[in-house]
Amino acid sequence: MIQAIGLTSSTRKELPPAVDDVSFEAHAGRVTVLLGAPGAGKTTALGLMLELQRGRGITYFRGRPLHRIPHPAREVGVLLGAVPGHPARTVRGHLRMLCAAAGVPGRRADEVLEAVGLVSLRDERLGTLSRGMDRRLGLACALLPDPHTLVLDDPARGLSVRENRWLYGMLRAHADQGGTVLCTTADPKEAARVADRVVTLERGRLVADQEAADFSRTRLRPRVAVRSPHAARLAALLAQEARAAQRSVEVVREGGNRLCVYGSTCADVGETAFRNGIVVHQLAHEVADMGPGAGVTDRAADDEATPADSTGPGADESASSTTRPPSPPAGAPRHATADPQPAPATEPRRHPGVPAGGAGTPMSVPRDGKAQEDSAAEDARPAVGARSRRARGRADTGDGLPPLIAVRPAPRPLRPLRYEIRRATGVRTGFLIGAGVLLVSALTAVLLARVGHTPQPRLLAAWPRELPLPPAALGAGLLGALAFGDEFRHPALAADRGTVPRRLGLLTAKLLVASLTALVLAVLTVGCDAEVLYLVYGREVVEAPADWLPLSAGWLGLVTGCACAGVLAAGVFRSTTAGLAAVVAVPLVVVPLVRKATDGPSVRTPALVSARSRDGLPFRWPFGGEHHLDAVLRLVAQPVGGALALSLAALLCAYLLTNLRSRVR
Repeated sequence: MIQAIGLTSSTRKELPPAVDDVSFEAHAGRVTVLLGAPGAGKTTALGLMLELQRGRGITYFRGRPLHRIPHPAREVGVLLGAVPGHPARTVRGHLRMLCAAAGVPGRRADEVLEAVGLVSLRDERLGTLSRGMDRRLGLACALLPDPHTLVLDDPARGLSVRENRWLYGMLRAHADQGGTVLCTTADPKEAARVADRVVTLERGRLVADQEAADFSRTRLRPRVAVRSPHAARLAALLAQEARAAQRSVEVVREGGNRLCVYGSTCADVGETAFRNGIVVHQLAHEVADMGPGAGVTDRAADDEATPADSTGPGADESASSTTRPPSPPAGAPRHATADPQPAPATEPRRHPGVPAGGAGTPMSVPRDGKAQEDSAAEDARPAVGARSRRARGRADTGDGLPPLIAVRPAPRPLRPLRYEIRRATGVRTGFLIGAGVLLVSALTAVLLARVGHTPQPRLLAAWPRELPLPPAALGAGLLGALAFGDEFRHPALAADRGTVPRRLGLLTAKLLVASLTALVLAVLTVGCDAEVLYLVYGREVVEAPADWLPLSAGWLGLVTGCACAGVLAAGVFRSTTAGLAAVVAVPLVVVPLVRKATDGPSVRTPALVSARSRDGLPFRWPFGGEHHLDAVLRLVAQPVGGALALSLAALLCAYLLTNLRSRVR
């Protein structure tokens, strides 16, 4: 079950909070609906419950707050808004990627696709799905780790009647299996139709917490809608027959030729019209929304009432029926002004931290969004409101306030390497970039060979002197930047937060996959260039140089370093463009600075450094390690190599600092 206690959102500039001291329960095996008009605070309340927004209060999911649950996705399935994901990714690929993030087997994706009826659309792109199919996919994402609790924000918005019926049928099936379902809606009729319990919010405050039957009786009232060209005559006849039969029937003229008849049926109204020869154009049952304060003492209505209203001619007739409210003026919306409904005979379940009466008892509706107390209704007001007043009275001292809600960090993938592989291979962007790099490199190599005066190593790498980096290095940097850039642009991991988890496991997986991709791209680039040059100019152009081993190491190190720099820069600056810009800035900005810093007679050469390290150790390097150390130091001593190593170190430190800062918050 869900226990929400004292949810209060943070305020700015003395504005009233979007959610003010809301407490309720959602029991297992039942569908609970959070009802309220747009702006009532439903989405904010869900954000506070899921620890996505700062505020006060606490929410227990089966006795534990969310930050104490080891794997929150396996306990709570969440659907907030549209399904986040790359529009070019397939439905099945998106679910398999989330399977790796949730730590469940990949076959689970096919199981939920069959459950939500998307098997035939598993190869469709996310960007081509309709609203109804997107809702089905969102429910599949929420059900993927098989959670006990489902929390959905207005899941049926924009759906057809058929899709709406299917969606709530799935939620009902989940509740019947023992799960907890909490969803929001703005339609009271929909809430009464699908919910077992309805929690009503208005202006961020709890108005009522009722069983569905009590909600339907107090908030919704059946009526008969009639359209007739003789509406006035029919209204008079219905009122006359009701007085003669001593029945409580109320006829409201809503303007034009439309009548609303309360306390009667379509059969009775139709028979009356038939006996008197009145033509009827419409005759249908409807349910009238009595407003959030129906059945609850409304101080605004009490203030507007006068003694004449309670002693007038209609007082005896209104008193004869316990369910009939006074007649509103013609054409005006109906609002209940009756006395509050009595509390249920059985006391609702209470949990620690919620006073008696905190759930299951309607609350009074404050006027103008402020807490205005009415002494006449103080005894009927539930204890939740009293608790809120006591908490506000002790706000200056800090006693009795609900605990602070800190924003929970986004969860990391439980299988980060598998997640990153599926993320990178799930769209065609990486393959298109690789194909473009190979094509541009081959054409550039052919042009450089025709022009001449290009060293063979640069010719095989397709690296003109006019370019700061070769196409392969730029492509590897772009692929690395996309590894984090796509996460922020299409945040499948943490769509409801707008952030990406800054965890070392995820960073290691991205660096590893980006490095392997860069190595493959570097080898394919040299091989493709050599093959094209051999076909066009012959064997003498592609002969291997004598120092091919250090040149190959430098080439692979350059491409891999650019890929890692793109990953780190995009993770720090949260942008693919910023990641690629950081890669290009290495030869354009960092290299001149390194050259300027290394100029001068005081700079030690790498050979002297390696010789001192070799002579200072009491043992010899195994397997000729001193030669490998010399090669590495010579690569780092080069301007591009040193600048790239310096940039990687700076970006890694920046990433670690941002990671620590996010954890401190």
